Amino acid sequence: MPDIKYEIVEQIAVLSTSEKGWSKELNLISWNEREPKYDLRDWNEEHNKMGKGITLTKEEAIKLKEALEKI
Repeated sequence: MPDIKYEIVEQIAVLSTSEKGWSKELNLISWNEREPKYDLRDWNEEHNKMGKGITLTKEEAIKLKEALEKI
């Protein structure tokens, strides 16, 4: 499996933190030197290990925000 390069461009929010120190975070991340996307996933304290997550374009993030506002 090839190495995945990433750069956390902006840390937007920490939604929760587990007892083991992992945080569920919303960040703006550039994956493999591409245009940054909004990213929601778990990270360890050093941000060198990550869990499964989702990435969203700005347009997708806006639609998600609109949907969440209806709850």
